[in-house]
Amino acid sequence: MKQLTRFLGRSPDTATPEDLRAYQLQLVQTGVASTTLNRTITGLKFFYGTTLGKPEVCALMSPVRTPERLPVVLSPEEVAEILACAPSLKAQTALSVSYGAGLRASEVVRLKTTDIDSDRGVIRVDQGKGDKDRTAMLSEALLDQLRAWYRHARAKHAIKPGGWLFPGMNLERHLSSRQLNRLFHQAVAAAGIKRRVNLHALRHSFATHLLEQKTDIRVIQVLLGHKKLETTARYSHVASKTLLEVQSPLERLPLGKKRR
Repeated sequence: MKQLTRFLGRSPDTATPEDLRAYQLQLVQTGVASTTLNRTITGLKFFYGTTLGKPEVCALMSPVRTPERLPVVLSPEEVAEILACAPSLKAQTALSVSYGAGLRASEVVRLKTTDIDSDRGVIRVDQGKGDKDRTAMLSEALLDQLRAWYRHARAKHAIKPGGWLFPGMNLERHLSSRQLNRLFHQAVAAAGIKRRVNLHALRHSFATHLLEQKTDIRVIQVLLGHKKLETTARYSHVASKTLLEVQSPLERLPLGKKRR
């Protein structure tokens, strides 16, 4: 709304449909990403339609098609290198949770020490995406990593019992998603990985590697907290080991006489 007000040079409640259409065109010309543009349109429609009760003001605004892209997946070797090159034990453990349990960055940083249920072998995710509670897997290797971090942090008085699992400098606040993303990129650079990847690639890799291990796709759907199976199914497009196991019909053709 601040950006729109600057564009108009006056109060936004005086905008006309032509003003908003001109604003959308200006955003397109400046190279705004399609996802950002669509979020902006959604916000403006809420403001004018719900807050002001003037839905007709947005009549000329329409969302744009967002290109579908395959998720970026790291190989197991690349994941191992990234974790080994993490700048600290806290960073290594937080990134291990992201990959080992398939959690989003926002879910990792909001974990509390009490969310680790070692008896049941699960991680409780409190109010994840979509404001839904769910449980994530907790492997023995990840549990060992978490225990090592907890012992280290307790010895350094860097964690509180029952508090945030990955606190910031202020123990009353958790590490931010932005800070975790910065630590991930430091590890990627130290590992010498040149291709462009982001922190969410660890979650993508978790799902893809499980699929390559013949894990049922509906189990992966539950572990990721996906509402629709179609969202999980996209990982089948990048599961290279699964694709390599499929035999091309060309291989099954009978050998015929060579033609000149």
